[in-house]
Amino acid sequence: MLISLQIHQGRTDNMLDIKHIRENPELVLKKLQSKDANLSLKNLLLLDEKMRKTLSSVESLKSLRNTNSKVIGDKKRLGADTTDLMQEMQKIGEQIAALDKELTELKDLFQNELAMLPNLPMDGIKKSLDPQDNVCIKTVGEKRTFAFPHKNHLELNEKLDLFDFEKGAKIAGTGWPVYKNIGAQLEWALINYMLDTHIKNGFTQWMVPHLARPEIMYGSAQLPKFEDQLYKIHDKDYHLYLIPTSEAAINGLHFDEILKEKDLPLKYVSYTPCFRREAGASGTQERGLIRVHQFNKVEMFAFTKEDQSEQMFQTMLDSAEEILQGLGLHYRNMCLVTGDISFPAAKTIDIEAWLPGQDRYYEVSSVSNCTDYQARRSKIRYKQGENKPEFVHTLNGSGLATSRLMVALLENNQQEDGSVLLPEVLHKYLRGLTKITPAV
Repeated sequence: MLISLQIHQGRTDNMLDIKHIRENPELVLKKLQSKDANLSLKNLLLLDEKMRKTLSSVESLKSLRNTNSKVIGDKKRLGADTTDLMQEMQKIGEQIAALDKELTELKDLFQNELAMLPNLPMDGIKKSLDPQDNVCIKTVGEKRTFAFPHKNHLELNEKLDLFDFEKGAKIAGTGWPVYKNIGAQLEWALINYMLDTHIKNGFTQWMVPHLARPEIMYGSAQLPKFEDQLYKIHDKDYHLYLIPTSEAAINGLHFDEILKEKDLPLKYVSYTPCFRREAGASGTQERGLIRVHQFNKVEMFAFTKEDQSEQMFQTMLDSAEEILQGLGLHYRNMCLVTGDISFPAAKTIDIEAWLPGQDRYYEVSSVSNCTDYQARRSKIRYKQGENKPEFVHTLNGSGLATSRLMVALLENNQQEDGSVLLPEVLHKYLRGLTKITPAV
């Protein structure tokens, strides 16, 4: 599936540094296979070698053509016959044209091969392909205990009337919830609370498009890897993708730009709905708001220099945790093993909230350092004085996704009479409302 051919015709930007791969093939392969055991560098290195040999042949022929052109010019000035040389020049031109065409095809094949390789995990990340090996590095609060039979959010909703899955299914099919009444107001209260928190912490708010062009999706590493998981508009007038997260759009804000060193780091935050085709497993644990096709999310994103990225990672993690602490929710931080880290990330920590109705933890935030991986795909650099431009580092973090957060609030704050107490930090966004009571 050579999607990158249509997106990046003629481009030679790299996701991973091909020079580093050439010089350290065994090390790179070992790191790649710690993410996915099926990955290989064989085709990539073969294409790279063939591409460089073809390029060398083209350059030699072009050098010969230039030399012959000078000789022909000199002979013509002297009135000498140049017939043989002209015939030779024609053959050289045909060879160059054929090799140029071959080189273009090789570059596209090479680019597509490289685009399917994920970012390399950072040193120090636990090597495992099993998410069960993720490492808990922090726990805040304790699981709530109940003196009465507690309910899950779907059972609570039968009396609270906060969302309607049947009407959502009528409009768009399963996995598209409809929020109503206090449910809709609570959703907006969460979004506003989160935005206010991140803005207080120095993030600049953006409102970005909910659709993006193929090259923007490619730059954030959504394409070509996740083509089948994206909703898209593709007709004679448009070729656009619905964003699966505002990370894709925010990364595109500085697509093909050279930033000023003095402006870094840049800390951005944005709210958008997010759209994903894959709706996860079926069953009681995955019903309701746990996994849906459309959900709301506040996203943090940062552009930094290399020596700023680890501090920024902690800043984003702290800001996400502040949300959960303000809401009084029990959660844990999990440092993901290599095999569970997302495709463009080199390091990821998931924040998982405890959902009593599901009797398990669920991810409500994921903070990732993507190093220079997305920047290479998007050609986002910064310049220091007269030095050569360098690639920035990009980081992203959910700050947070609301659907599971809504579940956590309802299930953890439920009372025996079916009502739900609301955290104090949300009261001002709900006109002083402190509790949701059953509608009937």
